[in-house]
Amino acid sequence: MPVLDPQQQRQFAVEVVRQLRAAGFETYWAGGCVRDMLLDRVPKDYDVASGATPDEIRRLFGRRHTLALGAAFGVITVLGPKPAGAVEVATFRRDAAYSDGRHPDSVSFSNAEEDASRRDFTINGLFYDPLDQRVIDFVDGQADIRRRVIRAIGDARERFAEDKLRMLRAVRFATTLDFALDETTAEAIRAMPQGIDVVSAERIAAEMQRTLTGPNRGRAVRMLLETGLAATVLPEIMPAEIVQPHHTTAPRLDHAMAVLDGLSSPDFPLALAALLHSLIDVRSAAGLCRRWRLSNDQTKRFVWLLGHHEALRGATGMKWSQLQPLLVARGIGDLVALHEAKASAGCGELAEAAHCREMLRRPAAELDPPPLLTGDDLIGYGVPRGAIYRVLLAQVRDAQLDGRIGTTAEALALVKGILEETG
Repeated sequence: MPVLDPQQQRQFAVEVVRQLRAAGFETYWAGGCVRDMLLDRVPKDYDVASGATPDEIRRLFGRRHTLALGAAFGVITVLGPKPAGAVEVATFRRDAAYSDGRHPDSVSFSNAEEDASRRDFTINGLFYDPLDQRVIDFVDGQADIRRRVIRAIGDARERFAEDKLRMLRAVRFATTLDFALDETTAEAIRAMPQGIDVVSAERIAAEMQRTLTGPNRGRAVRMLLETGLAATVLPEIMPAEIVQPHHTTAPRLDHAMAVLDGLSSPDFPLALAALLHSLIDVRSAAGLCRRWRLSNDQTKRFVWLLGHHEALRGATGMKWSQLQPLLVARGIGDLVALHEAKASAGCGELAEAAHCREMLRRPAAELDPPPLLTGDDLIGYGVPRGAIYRVLLAQVRDAQLDGRIGTTAEALALVKGILEETG
């Protein structure tokens, strides 16, 4: 995947507006890039809204430089130079009813004001003219950015009835941007949280990933509980013994949120493990991964972290043969980070994590030396094949790591002794 250059992204987004404007179409930057710019953040990407129809956009930029994957909703992707990425150009539109609570049944092309009014939140309903350098605001989004408030455009219940995922997006924007949630908007979510169950698992998982790996993660969990969304989206934090009537959280969940907040820039499996390590078991963790249709890699790492979250307790006093298999495991970096976050939240010792980090600085040959024996060696030694191989190789490896043996000859002697003892 090419590395994008923010400056070239911006320049290309300006050029797209310039060409559409020169062709006679009203055109602006739209949505999140405008919000981020007003918050003095560098936009991750740029979206453009225009009076040009999809066919007109493709004729202007050429079919070789455009993709029509979203044409049914009036969206054409315009491809730029590799460092600039691509810009999505959407025709100003109004949406028909959302009978499935996820997508509009149809769209019709309209004007900028109507296009702004069908968007989700006021902070995302802004346009910007990069040629004249002015904001076009039909929804009072600039005022809400100044007030640091997430407010639905128009009637909040109508906005959420159209697309139920917007309820989760409200939580994400409020917490990742450190904004307040407008009370009328919050009331609308509290009135209909169960409606989120019509949203696909993949969309929910994607939204939860962005929420739980962003800033103010613990606050996001509290907001899921306060709005009622947690009961449907993440029931694993809702058992009666965790959340009691009239209380937002109980001590165990408070601790889990403190661990979650104690992480530094976690990925999704680590964030999930931090939140749920004391609340669910490995079997329930696997069930959550299936429900959200997480990738095999995310599932393996989350379940492994959950199953090993106590594994580094007492690390400073462990035999090397006990600690070393953990230190060479694929997820050790996340496991150490989880242990540190737990220790900072009052469960465990930071010295144990520090010891692990010190051991991880050992040279590779010392941290994970080649085994003295393999299965082929046992075959050559005449050991009958079977389950005994695993036992023998494990005992030889432990003896090697703990310094009790150091050569193949000593390893074979150990095998001989074990076989003699077991008859």
